[in-house]
Amino acid sequence: MTGRAVTSLSNPTVKAVRALHLRKDRDATGLFVAEGLKTVTEGVETGRAPRILLHGAEAGDHPLMIKAIEATLAGRGEVIEVTPEILAKVSRRDNPQAVVGVFAQVFTPLGALEPQAAACWVALHRVRDPGNLGTIVRTADAAGCGAVILVGECCDPYSVEAVRATMGSIFAVPLVKASEAEFAAWRNDWPGCVVGTLLSAEADHRQAAYVRPTLVLMGNEQQGLPADMAALCDVNVKIPMRGRADSLNLAVATGIMIYAAT
Repeated sequence: MTGRAVTSLSNPTVKAVRALHLRKDRDATGLFVAEGLKTVTEGVETGRAPRILLHGAEAGDHPLMIKAIEATLAGRGEVIEVTPEILAKVSRRDNPQAVVGVFAQVFTPLGALEPQAAACWVALHRVRDPGNLGTIVRTADAAGCGAVILVGECCDPYSVEAVRATMGSIFAVPLVKASEAEFAAWRNDWPGCVVGTLLSAEADHRQAAYVRPTLVLMGNEQQGLPADMAALCDVNVKIPMRGRADSLNLAVATGIMIYAAT
């Protein structure tokens, strides 16, 4: 039931899982690492069986672990009991989780989205920080957003750092990748409003007239929305700065906008 045991860091499967910390290996394999029983369980409960499941001896008898093992084996995946040293190397943490799952990446085609399926949607232009991206995915999940659309060259939502920040929401929120041109063409048929944030905007984010479904378009951490992206918005708003800080963290600003729009 629990599969085989591995104690060597040179084991080919262990080496392959460790390599998934590199984007080139994630891109080449279409796989990613999810750490912790909670996150792995989120994957299993949304119908995503692990391709590989690594676990420490102490986790093997947990009821949720048993379900994860069953799902992995049913999907013809590999279950391996490993040592704490291997878990630490795979996760690159001094206090690693006792469970690590390897899952297939999933991206939803832009044209497959159904705007009326949710009141709010999120698009991020060239987001750079995986922690911000993961936190935004988690917030989008909490608010019931339809999807997170990554426009242009963005950081990888399936990096270990981004997946950690989602706290399991990586499995709950559809992810979409689109070029700027693809997004601009698709946006023309958006049935609601597209709203962006600009420092130069006059409208307060709490007072703007949002028309559902609302698509919140956010710029990246350094530059915000460039002119060509801001031009795609029906409404541009600002979040007031009342203290000495002249800006907000991208994930915080996006969370404020999501809840203002919903």
